[in-house]
Amino acid sequence: MTDVSARDEWRQFGLVPVAAGLGYATSVIHIYGIGPYIGPVAEAMGWSRTQVTFGLTIATLVQAIGGIFIGLAVDRFGPRRFGVIGIVLLTVAFALLGTVGASLSQWYLLWGLIAMVSLPVQASVWTSAVASRFELSRGLALAVTLCGASIAAGLFPILGTWAIKTFGWRMAFAVHGGLWFVVAAPVIFLFFRGAHDRGNRKEPAPAKRDLPGATLGEGLRSSVYHRLFVASLLFTFTIIAIVVHFVSILGDRGADAMTAAAIASFVGWFSLAGRLGTGVLLDRFPASLVGAAVFMLPVIGCLLLLGSGTSFLALALASGLIGLTLGAEIDVVVYLITRHFGLRNFGGLYGGVLAALSIGTAVGPLVAALIHDRTGRYEMFLYLAIATMAASSLAIGTLPRGDRKYATAIGAACE
Repeated sequence: MTDVSARDEWRQFGLVPVAAGLGYATSVIHIYGIGPYIGPVAEAMGWSRTQVTFGLTIATLVQAIGGIFIGLAVDRFGPRRFGVIGIVLLTVAFALLGTVGASLSQWYLLWGLIAMVSLPVQASVWTSAVASRFELSRGLALAVTLCGASIAAGLFPILGTWAIKTFGWRMAFAVHGGLWFVVAAPVIFLFFRGAHDRGNRKEPAPAKRDLPGATLGEGLRSSVYHRLFVASLLFTFTIIAIVVHFVSILGDRGADAMTAAAIASFVGWFSLAGRLGTGVLLDRFPASLVGAAVFMLPVIGCLLLLGSGTSFLALALASGLIGLTLGAEIDVVVYLITRHFGLRNFGGLYGGVLAALSIGTAVGPLVAALIHDRTGRYEMFLYLAIATMAASSLAIGTLPRGDRKYATAIGAACE
């Protein structure tokens, strides 16, 4: 058993989750940052919202295919080199969206570029480094890391809306990507390093073969893993679609651009509380029950969106409830993977779940756009969202409570 306390973990590696959180925010700049651009790009280019959104579908489908391979590569080579190189490439690719010409195929080619360069910065890169550094406080450390997405969801809609209003949508892509790179890159370069990265200045962790955990085959055959896959797919299908189209949903209800962006930003700020609160709860209560409870919150949010009219308070409350869940989903999934299957093949197993997350991210916003283009409203999608979130909550809530199967062994191995 290790004598290292949770406080010792934070004292020694406290900046790793902070750097990883900034990296994770960068990895979703094209997901949480595209919302304010959908309307202006569609109007300026004469495209439908479905056509504009399909670029995001391309990027996330490629990520779904490549996720497990990147995860396996992270297990072998460590996460640092992927993260440092990836943030440079992704912010440049996001900026290049503003150079699109009149051809829709060029728009899709630019999104194809984003698809390729987003692979080295997927979530498994950032979470694997943090999971390798923390044991006793892993839930909270992962929550801090995944707060990066909360920051992205809260900041990027406002940043994008401001940049579009100030510079026009073409230049806004470059301003948006460039400003964020200046903020995130120095911290990532200085402090992001996992236990298995070469050349780290700390004492080396055990070799991968000595880490406790399931084999890749055992994990992929497990019914627990299958349910995590389904829950992740249904969740991201719903919640990412709502987040991507939230500014448009509010705009269609009569809110001006900045008001809609401000309300939409509540998703990000509330997700900060959701992530940190979930991290604390995961260290104290069964993760399956925590996940099942928070996955039901968007059901209330969707009901508020359906029945609130133009009430600012109700729309803000719906945004907050959706944000609380957005702040919990990956925390729960990552935590359950480490507890049920250990760290030996964490990158590969999480890469497989990331495929589900990517498929949901690819399909959900596209389905929401198709429903809007066909009906002129988002209500049908919100009803669909209620059903999918309830199913996702059920899949998580029925998992066995073997959360800490590898906890003691991991702690001993990392001593």
